[in-house]
Amino acid sequence: MPVTSISTCVPRASPILRANHTRTEQEPAPVTRLYLASTSPARLATLRAAGIEPVVLPSHVDEDAAVAAASPLTPVDMVQLLARLKAEAVLGPSVDGFVLGGDSAFELDGIVYGKPHLPEVARERWLLQRGRTGHLHSGHWLIDHRGGILHGAVGAVATAAVSFADDISDDEIDAYVATEEPLLVAGAFTIDSLGAPFIRSVDGDPHAVVGLSLATLRSLFLDFDVAWPTLWNLSGL
Repeated sequence: MPVTSISTCVPRASPILRANHTRTEQEPAPVTRLYLASTSPARLATLRAAGIEPVVLPSHVDEDAAVAAASPLTPVDMVQLLARLKAEAVLGPSVDGFVLGGDSAFELDGIVYGKPHLPEVARERWLLQRGRTGHLHSGHWLIDHRGGILHGAVGAVATAAVSFADDISDDEIDAYVATEEPLLVAGAFTIDSLGAPFIRSVDGDPHAVVGLSLATLRSLFLDFDVAWPTLWNLSGL
């Protein structure tokens, strides 16, 4: 009896099925941890708005003593020095990531104005700067401390020209000072809160006026070959 040969035909997987079968899911990029050596609400809010929740580490630097020891300093050199000292002050073996220090100062007619602290000082500042233009300098110092080890540091200063309205009345100044907002900010003004209506224009990075230039910070991270999206760690991103 002749033997009948039976062949079994196994259908080949379609290209789509084969692709799905061999595909491996791309793992998410590791998140870069950022420590903020500052208790500034404005800097924290700026980072959060950019999708970054930093670890806040207050630095306790005697700014007046540090500036006095290093004088004479230009306004740019001063904010860079204080930004560096603040970042270095919080370093420790448990700090695993990047540390950012920042400092800001307002310059008018070559004179540097920090936080007024007192209402009468804030009022004098506003009477002086009304209708005029000054420069807000914000220093940034970024330290690579991944693994709890110092690998390097870079810094930069961002500057923006701020022009104040010339029709601000004395009553408006008194009302603004009474809110106490200008007492604890460099230059005695804000551009992202109650002081914003009194600012006529900003020439430069507006985030520099807040105290943290996101564009400058991104450039500093690029010096360490760190991509900005790896810093995004807020839910929903």
